[in-house]
Amino acid sequence: MRKSQKQKNRYSMGACVGYMLSMAWRHNKSVIFSVLALAAMSVGLSVTELYAAPRILQKVTDQAPLGELLGTIAVFTLTLFFLRALKSYTEDANSLERVDLRTWIICDLVRKMFTTSYPNTLDPAAIKAMDGAMNANSSNHSDTERIWLTLTTLLADVAGFLIYLVLLTKVSPWILLVILTSSVAGFYVNKKVRDWDFRHKEEEQKIWTQENSLEKRSQSVELAKDIRIFGLASWLREIYDGVIRSHQALVERRHRGYFWASLTDVALSLLRSGVAYAYLITMVLQGSITAAEFLLYFSAVSGFTAWVTSILSEFVTLNEECLSISQVMTYLNWPEPFRFTGGKPIPQGDAWELKLEDVTFRYPGTDKNLFEHLNLTIHPGEKLAVVGLNGAGKTTLVKLLAGFYDPDEGRVLLNGQDIRKFNRRDYYGLLSAVYQEFSILDATVADNVAQGENPDEEKIWNCLEKAGLKSFIEGLPQKLQTHVGRDVYLDGTLFSGGQTQRLMLARALYKDGPILILDEPTAALDPIAESDIYTKYSDMTTGKTSLFISHRLASTRFCDRIIFLAHGKIAEEGTHEELLNLGGEYAKLFQVQSRYYQEGDTQNGKGN
Repeated sequence: MRKSQKQKNRYSMGACVGYMLSMAWRHNKSVIFSVLALAAMSVGLSVTELYAAPRILQKVTDQAPLGELLGTIAVFTLTLFFLRALKSYTEDANSLERVDLRTWIICDLVRKMFTTSYPNTLDPAAIKAMDGAMNANSSNHSDTERIWLTLTTLLADVAGFLIYLVLLTKVSPWILLVILTSSVAGFYVNKKVRDWDFRHKEEEQKIWTQENSLEKRSQSVELAKDIRIFGLASWLREIYDGVIRSHQALVERRHRGYFWASLTDVALSLLRSGVAYAYLITMVLQGSITAAEFLLYFSAVSGFTAWVTSILSEFVTLNEECLSISQVMTYLNWPEPFRFTGGKPIPQGDAWELKLEDVTFRYPGTDKNLFEHLNLTIHPGEKLAVVGLNGAGKTTLVKLLAGFYDPDEGRVLLNGQDIRKFNRRDYYGLLSAVYQEFSILDATVADNVAQGENPDEEKIWNCLEKAGLKSFIEGLPQKLQTHVGRDVYLDGTLFSGGQTQRLMLARALYKDGPILILDEPTAALDPIAESDIYTKYSDMTTGKTSLFISHRLASTRFCDRIIFLAHGKIAEEGTHEELLNLGGEYAKLFQVQSRYYQEGDTQNGKGN
């Protein structure tokens, strides 16, 4: 897939609610029942509180016997106590259920991140969708948890609205009209403030990201040396202060909006209460209603206003939450350019041939081809080296052969079959690789090498020995159980760049795939250590189809064939000796590198 996916930024509110209900039904049905129970209890509490004071007042007005009065008080008190206790217990249980369900959603997102097609990991649109999806699940206040509270409140609001509507129709339709008009007006005033918040949500998120990034970088081990050597502290503090000022300005603008909205809300509330109060007092003076009924209806006016305002508000909240949840759905449904199911099985065999057939390729978002009609065959069991200047396309060539990208034109073939016909993960299973970018985990040495359950310790030690790291690991207190890195474990060991590359090489050897890819596997090693690795290179690659990329041409002499890339084409091809005898670009580059090492050795000798 060549261009960034253009996805809708949201699903409908019904689709989002349906998605959350389906997740709950699959993973934790009790969430749904808790929502219904909590809504019913909220309405029950509201109606009980509405009738409690008027009924007790009516008993007093009617001069009911003390026992009857106390009995009425006891009934309402016990009912309220029981409903509140039951609601509190259900809320506690519901909070755990919401967390559990959010965890399931996070698991789905992480699974998508781990398994999505490689181009999606670099697609800005897919990355933005992923960030939005994770933000929707980042805490207990995230939308995938809050939506259950919103649905609970909304159900209670609708039920309470209907009950209070029936009650107030006995008084006057004009009272209902005043309540509805003032409530809707107040809602839209507050909505303007909330809309402002939503419009500036991305701006605030950007500021938060900047703050967190600066805080994290200032505390990082990697940047600590630079801060002190280059005097970056004052510069970083100046940047941080600027971000804080931007945040404060945004907060001040928000508070001004909330102030005027609150003032308007108070004015509308006074108008609404004043009209209802005056009308109901008139009815009392005229003898149309009793004092107890006055208290009932006046309380109902306040309650009805709250139901109307809350319904409107919760619908807006639900819409905002669904905008966030739609990002979860968008990312989970993000199209996959690679086939992961339903493909042909990988053919059985002991020998593997890789081939680029008339391949043309350019990176997404660019209009210049990196390769045009490129043809290359790596024969079964062959050790092929790919060399060239920076930017010649060496790593891109590896990514095409490894199935991380599909060509725009042409095919990548495995034993004569287009790899797009296979399930891509099955194809990846054939590969063992070491890349320039480290993928070390904050786990034990054994876990980093074996990358799975039930590691074979003997095999791990054998791979560490081949990678030249055995003696170092044996010298660590916990040996294979030593933690690597300190982001997770404070007792972890910090590996040097060269040691990390050796660890990654040991991991590739442990997997023992029939196709071995080494992309600058010794870039962080000194020449002596590099020589030590490549004296064992032939043993490592025996019987394997191997692809090796290096910027140090001396290391390529271990390979059966070398190709020199230039301008997106194979400029030269042959063995190390053949290319030297050819006297082309490879030979010139080799001479420059040889002179560099010779001069370095001479200077080191003089220094001694």
